[in-house]
Order: sequence, then structure tokens, then C-alpha cells
Amino acid sequence: MFGKSINLFRLFGFQVQADMSWLILALLITWSLATGYFPFQYSHLSPAQYWGMGILGAIGLFGSLIFHELSHSLVARRFGIQMKGITLFIFGGVAHMEEEPPNPKSEFFMAIVGPLSSLVLALLLYGAMQGGKAVGWPEPASGIVGYLSFINVLLAIFNMVPAFPLDGGRVFRSALWAWTGDIHWATRLAARFGSGFGIILMVLGGFNFFTGNFVGGLWYALIGFFLYGAAGQTYQQMLVNRALHGESVRRFMSPDPVTVPPDLSVQSLVDDYLYRYLHDMFPVLDGTKVMGCVSKKHVGNLSRVEWPNKSVADIMEACSPEKTVQADRDAAKALAQMIKTRSSRLLVLEGDRLVGVIVLKDLLKYLSFRIDLEEMERAA
Repeated sequence: MFGKSINLFRLFGFQVQADMSWLILALLITWSLATGYFPFQYSHLSPAQYWGMGILGAIGLFGSLIFHELSHSLVARRFGIQMKGITLFIFGGVAHMEEEPPNPKSEFFMAIVGPLSSLVLALLLYGAMQGGKAVGWPEPASGIVGYLSFINVLLAIFNMVPAFPLDGGRVFRSALWAWTGDIHWATRLAARFGSGFGIILMVLGGFNFFTGNFVGGLWYALIGFFLYGAAGQTYQQMLVNRALHGESVRRFMSPDPVTVPPDLSVQSLVDDYLYRYLHDMFPVLDGTKVMGCVSKKHVGNLSRVEWPNKSVADIMEACSPEKTVQADRDAAKALAQMIKTRSSRLLVLEGDRLVGVIVLKDLLKYLSFRIDLEEMERAA
């Protein structure tokens, strides 16, 4: 779903990150508040005041999003659900779960707390605004707090739409799950609602665009496109986790990976390994111990005339944790690691001993076959 992210800070043990697209939203929000919302609400202030209000309003909005997602994460922790952290991105924020909730009750409380926390924050901010007016706060300060109160109400209302994976969609799924006992069917139906709502927003965006509301139409269309894709992606992720449930990396690894010795010349590496096997990366072994990894990128950093005189040991690097996985690790987590790091293969280790390699195409082939078979069984 996301691209490159930067770490911001840790909060209650959760890593808060910002997707690079978040910078676009920060600029857009600041600009729209400074040139549209605040000038419309307070027509007698100076441009410098509008921009100051826009910057503080954008900061407050992102603080509200973090507060919303943090509430999800804290309740998830209470139910024993592992959370990876919180990411801010162009459409708001998301709390990352490492696994599905264990039961409908945990799903319900984890989902409902988000909108409830936004409503509580809205009420607190509204009370602060009224109190500030009573004691003579400057008008820009009251305007910023009032805006944040209003936006948190909208955040709560929007998230309660029963469109998966919005909070309301998760509440809807928890109800279906509790009623039928089948999380697969509940997720599929809730995801269809989510996709349908996304289509409605895209149509609404197109209508606004062609009637002159270009900015509003663009945002409706983008949010609708995101929800449509996220609903399908979340459902597919559930199918993947279901198909790989209880399976370890050992189940899918190839036990005889192609390795290279450290004293091999780079010329031989290219002629006898890169061109022959067409792998992006090879483990470098001394006996059974992994000494490092060598890839075509390392070869590309050398001029061709150096190939005969340089050895693999001269250009290899230590294998990063992103390129390795333990044999008993959950296969679904290994797949997520490969997708996140864009790796087509991972070295499978037992301690520091190489025991195999797991290849992305083999996992995907298994998943495709398993999911298709289960879908046919359900349709029968």
C-alpha cells in the first residue's frame, strides 16, 4: 500500500512513520487552510496570520490522526494483537496489524475505539475553544482549535461508514463474523461494501470535477480509488494469511541453494553463476557458514577489466537481515518481508548456518493454487 517511509518518533512503544506521500498532504492541507478555509471564516486577518493558522492547523490535524490510530493500537495491544506501528500517508493514517484479530469481540472494540476517540477529542477541543473565547484568546487561536474540533467530528463520521477497511467496515465485519462464525465470508462481504463505497466516491468525484469543483472532485476520486484498492488488497491479504497459516519457511524452501566460494574470481562469478542461473544475489559460503552476499549490483560497481583480478571476497557485503529469514519463521511473515524489501529470494538460516533459499515465485505459485482451490470448494 505504501512507498518509502521515514521514522518520526516512538509513542507508547509504537513506531510512528510518515510515508513520503504525507509530505504532499501536509502541503495541500496547509495551502487549503491558509488560502481557503481560514480566509472564508475570518475575512479580516492578515495573510501571515492565515499561513500561521494553516501550518498549525495541519500540525493539529496530523496530531489528531496519530491520536486516532494510537487508540486502535492500544486496544489491539490489550487484546494481544501485535501491531507494527502507525504510518501517516496521503489519505490519513493507518495502524498496522501483524495478524487478524482473534475473534469478533476484539475486532469490534479495536475498530470502534477510533471514531470514539476522535469524538472525545472533538468535544475536548470544542470545550477548549469555548473556554478560550471566555478568557480572551486571540481569534486565530480559537479558529485553529475550532477547526480541529470540527475536523475530528468529520473524521469520526467518515470512519464509521460501513466500508471495509474503514473502522465502520471493521465493525460491520465483526458483526457478520459473530453472526456466521466465518471470517472469510464476513471479510469478503465487508470488502465488497468497501469497494462499492470507493466506486461511489469516484463517481461523485467525477461529477464534482465536471461541474467545476476541480479540487473537491479530485480528492473524492483519489479517496475512492484508494478505498476501492485497499478493500480488495485487505481481502487478498486475509486469503494469503489463511493459506499460509501454520506453515513455516522450511515448508517452501529449496534445500540446495546455489552458493559461491569467497575466493572465486569476479570473472568466474559472472560467467559461471550470474549468466547461468540469472539470480540477483548469491550467498558466499565458507563451509556451511554464511560469510556474506554478492549480487550483480556489486559486480556492476567494478569496471570489466578488474573482473579477472578481483575475488568475490573483495566485493561481497554482509547479508542484511532483510535478505535472510530463519527456517522456522512463519511463511506469511517471510512473504511480507519479501514484498516490503522487494526481494525475489531470501536466504534461509538455522542460526548462522545456511539451510536453503525461499523464492518469491514459488510462494506465489502455491498461494495461487491454494486460493483457487478453496474458492472452487466454496462455490461448489
